[in-house]
Amino acid sequence: MKIVIAPDSFKDSLDAAGVARAIAAGLGQAWPEAELVECPMADGGEGTMQAILAASHGELRRQTVRGPLGQSVEAGWGWLPQSRTAVIEMAQASGLQLLPTGSRDACRSSTWGTGELIAAALAAGAQRVVLAIGGSATNDAGSGMLRALGLRLLDADGQALEEGGLALGKLASIDASDLDPRLAEVQFEVAADVDNPLCGANGASAIFGPQKGATAQQVQALDQALGHFADHCAQLLGEDVRDYPGCGAAGGMGFAARAFMGAQFRPGVDVVAELAGLEALVQGADLVITGEGRFDAQTLRGKTPMGVARVAKRQGVPVLVLAGTLGEGYQQLYAHGVDAAFALADGPISLEQACTRAAELLQARACDIGRLWRCALQR
Repeated sequence: MKIVIAPDSFKDSLDAAGVARAIAAGLGQAWPEAELVECPMADGGEGTMQAILAASHGELRRQTVRGPLGQSVEAGWGWLPQSRTAVIEMAQASGLQLLPTGSRDACRSSTWGTGELIAAALAAGAQRVVLAIGGSATNDAGSGMLRALGLRLLDADGQALEEGGLALGKLASIDASDLDPRLAEVQFEVAADVDNPLCGANGASAIFGPQKGATAQQVQALDQALGHFADHCAQLLGEDVRDYPGCGAAGGMGFAARAFMGAQFRPGVDVVAELAGLEALVQGADLVITGEGRFDAQTLRGKTPMGVARVAKRQGVPVLVLAGTLGEGYQQLYAHGVDAAFALADGPISLEQACTRAAELLQARACDIGRLWRCALQR
């Protein structure tokens, strides 16, 4: 009996590797002789780098970089030496979790630190860079990242612009003469699960700006500033990509990656599945167990259980989901490769208690599933 355990993290509780360990412990109690294969997963947001490194045995490297509001941040990035692939999680350098709620400033926050991580990857000899861009604190269309890599953004007086998205409204010219030439030699992939354009009612500023601290007036000003930046970029590059699906991801980081690096966009869970070798692990398996903190209709939008179910369905392997909670519409996933789903709670419980007891509850439910599955096979 081979069981592949491929969960996402449970936010504010356990990382994906911790979830996988807890499930394996429960299954091991009920079925000691079963072959249990742990493959931590993610969907392009926080934890993506950690999940890839855990599953592929890659290297964690560290770099001190500039945080979203200029503070020094110790950020990690992943290195897969065999394929010379760098895994850069934007949240490590430019993430929302780096700023207290009251300090979030969509007008001034910058992606400069993410650019410094890319520079470190280039220096290491990366031939492929995977950018996981979930959880950003920024709305600067990736301009800070480009400036860290040598692009110069100048105002009407020939002076460098201040950092942040709002300052892009004062852009008068772009000097790309010092942009790192190695960018043209590297394959860039953006791991994201949104398809928003850069500007407009469905763009980066309007949809994501408020959660990063922008007021209604600032959203409008930011949208205009990002559009002004896109005008100059189109003039420089001879192509306007602002409406390309995904260019509004991470406050417009998708735009910079597409326009200046020719990045391809892929669902984050597909990128993680590929780098973790999930398809090969699922081959010959009897069961796949995945999970996430909240399992509901939103999971259809490219979250981890959906991606894992797609892989398992191709191999004809049944899929069970363990989730902190089962939300509205989770039954829709039954038409997309998920065979059954279970919540963890063993009685009335608060969110704080559920987070604290996550490992215990996961282990108990996994043990129950193991006992049931074993019983069914023995009949």
